[in-house]
Amino acid sequence: MERLGSKRVLPSEIIGRETARSLAAISSELNRTIGLLIHRSGKIEAVVVGDYDHIMIPALSGIGTGGGRLRGLRCVRTHLGKSHINDEDIMDMVCLRLDMFSVLTMRDGLPDLLHSVHMAPDPVNLKGWSKLEPVHPGHQHESCLELINALENEFVRLRPLKEVDTGIDRAILVHVTTGSKYEAEESLLELTELARAADVTVLDSVIQRRRTIHPRFIIGRGKLMEIMLASLRFGANLLIFDRELSPSQVRSVTDHTDLRVIDRTQLILDIFARRALSREGKLQVEMAQLKYMLPHLSTRDDALSRLTGGIGARGPGETKLEIDRRRINDRIARLGKDLKAVGKERYHRRTRRRKRDVPVISLVGYTNAGKSTLLNTLTNSQIVAEDMLFATLDPTSRRLRFPHDMEVIITDTVGFIRNLPTELLKAFQSTLEELEEADLLVHVIDLANPAHKEQCRVVDDLIHNLDLGSIPYLRVYNKVDLVSEQKREQVEGEGGICVSAINAATLTIFFKRAEAMLNKVLNK
Repeated sequence: MERLGSKRVLPSEIIGRETARSLAAISSELNRTIGLLIHRSGKIEAVVVGDYDHIMIPALSGIGTGGGRLRGLRCVRTHLGKSHINDEDIMDMVCLRLDMFSVLTMRDGLPDLLHSVHMAPDPVNLKGWSKLEPVHPGHQHESCLELINALENEFVRLRPLKEVDTGIDRAILVHVTTGSKYEAEESLLELTELARAADVTVLDSVIQRRRTIHPRFIIGRGKLMEIMLASLRFGANLLIFDRELSPSQVRSVTDHTDLRVIDRTQLILDIFARRALSREGKLQVEMAQLKYMLPHLSTRDDALSRLTGGIGARGPGETKLEIDRRRINDRIARLGKDLKAVGKERYHRRTRRRKRDVPVISLVGYTNAGKSTLLNTLTNSQIVAEDMLFATLDPTSRRLRFPHDMEVIITDTVGFIRNLPTELLKAFQSTLEELEEADLLVHVIDLANPAHKEQCRVVDDLIHNLDLGSIPYLRVYNKVDLVSEQKREQVEGEGGICVSAINAATLTIFFKRAEAMLNKVLNK
């Protein structure tokens, strides 16, 4: 097998005649399936020994790359049983982006026919792959390399990548649910907005409804193959799952797809890392990222299994994985101390504020509901406010004078979102403590959003979980300029205040209601 692995194949041939003869002889002698991973240059990158009827292709992170849509490797395996190319072979080819997959049948220990399959840029019979006519290894007339290059050129022609997009992540969004399709579509729409906030280009989205979630791949193997075919057609390099994945699930999907995989939590953490500006915000986000990363640490490199050695280490040496874990734990401990110091500074500021007897209003609400825009309009400020999820993260406080000579401090806090990562909520605990000092909570609601009722429930639940239910609560429905008059009247009939955060003339009722509620609190 060592000699077999040192052979070279002509780039124009799927496998050479002599190489096929050696492969068949070894496979027959061992009574095992043998596979070769062959680079486009003709070099045999790996020899894979399987059992009687299949092989397990190892992780290909360090083997071959075609510099295009396909990996630049083809797999040729022997065949001892009755079937030729099976579904597992096709899945390996699709998910690992192999140039081609071929099965070599044998007769009396000698090579017989090559059965080959390759990806098809235009789906053939809705499958996405196409089979070639069986051919003897010694009678290969068509050039394998020309076929592969033609396939790649067709992939690029059908979906060319713009030069400006080459440095941008191109993602396919995946939502797997056991619930209703409506809820899945709403959640996927929010994930699309999160991806936009992270500067990720969304190429396609996939929803699969299942009775139970697959414990390893989340989605079914057939759907996973469809996603990989779509990634080839669209030129995607990232899969984003609309749920939190366990470390083993991430590894399973990455091992079988050869694409980067992140979950909703990691996407939100990335957005927070981009948007945090203050020292406290950066510390909080880094803490959350490290705590998320800790259970996801893994290594595939066996050569790094023994590094430092010495007395007291576990076994002959300490693994790189253990070193990384210890470093992360040390960094988390240091961040915890820094956050405690920042928390004390924030506590002293709150103490000075209480001594001055200045009432505090805190704006809360779902992300992108218009809290920062409302604060800008109320206080004539220039805080960053965009039509984007988590456009602002750092809490901002401004002074506000009410029409009847009442001066208050109004604070904008980080927006909430459904399934907010637990570690992120813990990291922002010191920031959320600001809400405990509020005399009035103003819940800003995006009335123009079709899912505003669900968003209200998310915020109400988080307020309840933070034990803030005893603080007076005022609901303000924003963006009324984008809804019908009938909907506005319905909300006002239920006791809500309708405003447009970009129009100061609509805030009169808000001032009256907020002032009345504050006077009631201060006169107790």
